[in-house]
Amino acid sequence: QVQLVESGGGLVQPGGSLSVSCAASGSIFRRYTMGWYRQAPGKQRELVARISSGGTPNYADSVKGRFTISRDNAKSTVYLRMNSLKPEDTAVYYCNSVPVYFSPWGQGTQVTVSS
Repeated sequence: QVQLVESGGGLVQPGGSLSVSCAASGSIFRRYTMGWYRQAPGKQRELVARISSGGTPNYADSVKGRFTISRDNAKSTVYLRMNSLKPEDTAVYYCNSVPVYFSPWGQGTQVTVSS
């Protein structure tokens, strides 16, 4: 069973930057495309970025050019660097595989963009 632990969220002003991390237990992490998902209050969880096992990234249009996903397979960790943050980026951020295989989800990490 793979456990996912997200960290690094916080409060940031509009236009600011923040990085979040997700550590996964187990060596099978490296086999999977991994993604960052987010869920804002009253909205469905959405996929914002993903990265293949080989390191190829892909982004949702809403974050393209502002967010950067990366991974370190040796550390079983996936990262999300968020620049030029907007209030609409406020959400709880989660990681999981793409498609979703790992259960349960981690606890997520709250990102709040506000002045």
